[in-house]
Amino acid sequence: MFSHIMIGTNDLKRAKTFYDALLGTLGVPPAHVDGHRIFYMTSKGVFSVSEPINGEPATHANGGTIGFSCETPEQADAWHAAGIAAGATPIEEPPGIRAGPAGQLYLAYLRDPDGNKLCALHRVQ
Repeated sequence: MFSHIMIGTNDLKRAKTFYDALLGTLGVPPAHVDGHRIFYMTSKGVFSVSEPINGEPATHANGGTIGFSCETPEQADAWHAAGIAAGATPIEEPPGIRAGPAGQLYLAYLRDPDGNKLCALHRVQ
C-alpha cells in the first residue's frame, strides 16, 4: 500500500547518524544523502528523513507512530538498544510481548531525537 514514508528533521546529520545505527540492526544499509534529504532504500519500501522544504521547523506527528518490522524479538531488542545508544528516548513499557486483537506482538518503542514515535514490531507465531 505504501511506497515510502518521509519524516522531518531539524538536523539532517544527527538524523543520519541516528537512523544509520537504528536501521542497521534491521539489515538496512546506510542512507543515501540527497541534498536536504536522506533515503533508506529496501525491496519492501523507502524510509526517508528530510529537512522541511518550506524552511519552517520540523515537528513530530501527535498520535503518529512509524513501525519497523523485525524478524525476531532479539532483533527488536537490538533495534531498541541501538536507538537508545544513538540518542533516542525509550517510551511506553519496556520491550516485550503485548496481547491484543491482532494476537501476540513483541513491541519496542522509542522517540527519535526529533520526537518522532517509532516502534519495532515482531509478530509472535
